[in-house]
Amino acid sequence: MQRALSLLLISFSGLLFAENTIIAVVNNEIISLKSIENKIIKANSKEEKIEILYKQIDNILQLKKAAELSIIVSRTDISSTILEIASTNGISIEQLRSYPEFSSLEIEVAEKISILNLQRHITKDITISENEAINICSKEPSNNIKQIKIAQIIISEIEAQTLNDKDIAIKAFLNKLSKHISKGASFTGLAKLHSQHSSYFNGGITDWIEVNNSTVKMLDSLKDNEVSEIYLTDFGLAIGIKLEERFVSSNLKKCKEKLIYLKAEKFYYDWVKNLREDAYIKIYHDAL
Repeated sequence: MQRALSLLLISFSGLLFAENTIIAVVNNEIISLKSIENKIIKANSKEEKIEILYKQIDNILQLKKAAELSIIVSRTDISSTILEIASTNGISIEQLRSYPEFSSLEIEVAEKISILNLQRHITKDITISENEAINICSKEPSNNIKQIKIAQIIISEIEAQTLNDKDIAIKAFLNKLSKHISKGASFTGLAKLHSQHSSYFNGGITDWIEVNNSTVKMLDSLKDNEVSEIYLTDFGLAIGIKLEERFVSSNLKKCKEKLIYLKAEKFYYDWVKNLREDAYIKIYHDAL
């Protein structure tokens, strides 16, 4: 009996030792076999086990960096995610909380949210230029839309006795400017001098405008250096010239968001890779 008990104690001791076997050291932290047994037990090869281990190493490094940067996970975010997990699995939050593994699940959720917040922080300044987005996105199958860039001289106020007189006076002034431009005067120069819209400072030049109404279509039909007829804007009466045209993808916004996401994803992958390269990492391959 005593011999059997001794053998049992030895077996139990061996099992306990195996569960707590150190399989890697990351800076001043250790990874035990026990800590990733639920993931590693599904691996079919040594290579898969190594891959799982490296993911755990990356998690440790990211969580450490999140702590250094004081990136906080709110209780509200954790609770809402737990609630979503319960809903997805068709159980109540009380049922989920009753599971023995709930505390481990809560820790895992907090860690994943922390890493997600870290990703957002590290990639928050990632962007892509409008021209780069247009060049790439316009190559994708879609219904391209036409845009034009124009310069405008907008007049809203002029000295006059009546409202009708004011309208006539503004049109006369714009016609006068139009004649000067037709004779070689600088449109943008006159816009800086006379336009009463905030765009005057850059010669009345607009952002890109989609050709989608009669006024813009009229402006789109103008020849080089041709001054438009007088037209009404939200800010007053105006004359304009067409400067440039381009065709862009109708899915430009969605495509641009996708490009930014992919760029941020690669940037963050490289950033985590650098974290790993700068860290002290020792893997005990024989223990896997």
